Amino acid sequence: MCGIAGTLLNPASDNVKFMIEKLSHRGPDGHGVQNLEAATLGHARLAILDVAGGHQPMQHEDSWIAFNGEIYNYRDLQNKYLADERMKGHSDTEVILHLYRKLGPKFVKLLDGMFAFAIYNNGEFLLARDPLGIKPLYYGSSLDNQHWYFASEIKALTGLVASVTEFPAGFWYQSKLGWHRYYQIEETIRPFGGTEDEALSLIKSTLREAVHKRLLADVPVGVSLSGGLDSSIVSLLACEGTDQLHSFAVGVEGSEDLAAARRMADFLKTQHHELKYTAQDMVDALPDVLYHLETFDPALVRSAIPNYFLAKLASQYVKVFLTGEGADEVYAGYEYLGGFDSPEVLQQEMIDITAALHNTNLQRADRMSMAFSLEARVPFLDVEAVALALGFPAAWKLHNGRVPKHLLRQAFAADLPAEIVNRPKQKFSSGAGSSDLIAQMAEAEISDKEFQRESRRMKSEWDYTLQNKEALYYYKTLRGFYDDKWIFPTMGKSRSL
Repeated sequence: MCGIAGTLLNPASDNVKFMIEKLSHRGPDGHGVQNLEAATLGHARLAILDVAGGHQPMQHEDSWIAFNGEIYNYRDLQNKYLADERMKGHSDTEVILHLYRKLGPKFVKLLDGMFAFAIYNNGEFLLARDPLGIKPLYYGSSLDNQHWYFASEIKALTGLVASVTEFPAGFWYQSKLGWHRYYQIEETIRPFGGTEDEALSLIKSTLREAVHKRLLADVPVGVSLSGGLDSSIVSLLACEGTDQLHSFAVGVEGSEDLAAARRMADFLKTQHHELKYTAQDMVDALPDVLYHLETFDPALVRSAIPNYFLAKLASQYVKVFLTGEGADEVYAGYEYLGGFDSPEVLQQEMIDITAALHNTNLQRADRMSMAFSLEARVPFLDVEAVALALGFPAAWKLHNGRVPKHLLRQAFAADLPAEIVNRPKQKFSSGAGSSDLIAQMAEAEISDKEFQRESRRMKSEWDYTLQNKEALYYYKTLRGFYDDKWIFPTMGKSRSL
């Protein structure tokens, strides 16, 4: 995992060096900037694969790449398409560069992983982002239109471009061929025609494969373990693929997550680590959380705070950890989804919120982990796992008389403690004991008059509906780092608050 930045059309090495400095938290293991005839590529490296030989920007003949992410099937692709080619190392980055030279941009569809990258070849260039937007990518044109800048985070583009645009998930752009959408959730869904009992074994085998492929690393790997169903499933499956798994849990003193995670860690015999934080710790961390998060969406900020402390803890022991992100989207776990009584409407909502993850929960997962140079992997959002889950009849996921995520619970009922299988769904911020504190502070500090004034302004200037005083409290802090034009155009809105 890394940070990438650069400019296309014309070189600008000083600006790209500045951008990489802004992204240094994403890659402390090495920085590189390469000036080319009509481009400059920059890279901040977090060494996960080929630690000694995977430095970037990477060159093969007259082609260069700056890559952020992990490709889990790169060895299979190398064996299938590049068996006769000589490689300098064993990194997935090098395989990507060779695949582009051999197959052209269509190779992007073959990649199984999370990624954002830029390739430059003799004046032509390619940018691409993974199917669901697990890895971030933004771009914008300079004020004089002489440079087309791109970067992993908005903060690296501020001051260099006229405006910031998010590179869309599931797309590639090639300078001669233009835009191409290679992935769309609806096109991957395969309607399931079997029984619920038959579905359970498929859920287990698909998630097992998704977890095991994400243990790929030349460095230690851990898991986020809140003691909830999703993280417990990931931890259970990860234990099958590693000798000594590190697990991590955070919360305030007496939080439910800490107790449940401890019980699950004892059950799995993981090497378990805890961090307890106080209300003051949360307040003190908030500016740093918002600086890295680059959004003030209240649901995201609430969950970002415990994620921030989780990443801080995990980064002391591992460089990679797995999380339970995505299960609530594809298995209808959120409380608000209990209000749906139409399978068709529920199905569309699950598709919509999964497609929106790129600038909601996945943005939070990426920013909080990378704030501490930590790579987060999300097995529930494996494209095969998503296609399978959304292929089940949506009627099976209605909450009417059933506990949320009934399918997931039943699939692992025999493998997990009953108290974990039956534990009610809680948002991470609730289970970690941090959900209401700052909301109460906002109510006390922001007057009704100020809230009404700012609500009108944001609606008028940005067509943004300010949800509550908590959101305004976060906005005011974030506004200390970024002007409105860097905040609003790319900001997603969580539906699960």
